[in-house]
Amino acid sequence: MSTTIALENGLIFDLSPLVAKVSPEEFVKLCRQNPELRIERTSEGDLIVMAPTGGKTGIRNAKLILCFGTWSQNDNSGQFFDSSTVFALPNGAQRMPDLCWIRNDRWDSLTTDQQEQFPPLCPDFVVELRSKTDRLKTLQAKMEEYIANEAQLGWLIDPLERKVHVYRPAAEAEVLEDPEIVSGEPLLKGFVLDVRILWD
Repeated sequence: MSTTIALENGLIFDLSPLVAKVSPEEFVKLCRQNPELRIERTSEGDLIVMAPTGGKTGIRNAKLILCFGTWSQNDNSGQFFDSSTVFALPNGAQRMPDLCWIRNDRWDSLTTDQQEQFPPLCPDFVVELRSKTDRLKTLQAKMEEYIANEAQLGWLIDPLERKVHVYRPAAEAEVLEDPEIVSGEPLLKGFVLDVRILWD
């Protein structure tokens, strides 16, 4: 069986790394060889190819980034990242949250090389925004993984059911039914998201 796919634009996609478990080093190499792909790696070494988003999800993600980015720039206590940033979690997984934030003291503790590569830490705050192609159980497991790897706050925003699942260490996930706002306190001082902008 061939392990390559020739695309119409002349690109050749090598599938051979996908037929076996992938090490962290092999994952980095795969990402460099295929920058057009959005992929993650589980702690067991399995690859997850991320589906591109549709128009409505793209709009919701842009609104979320705009709201959080404005707060982050004014607050200046941390760095925030979009969905294209891969983080090497302590458990060995390599993940791309839809949006995340890291306190400045933790970010500044990394070397320049670590900041340039896939940062070797779990963000303090993570957000996953569910789209029509996302399975809820998969996203819930991902959120639990973030918390188990030292995230202090996580939001799983589900526009399909108008719910926000709030995750914190040593606590059951709290499910907010059709909330108007969600507060990031005490971690994100003064950040309140008007979730209604993501429902349409």
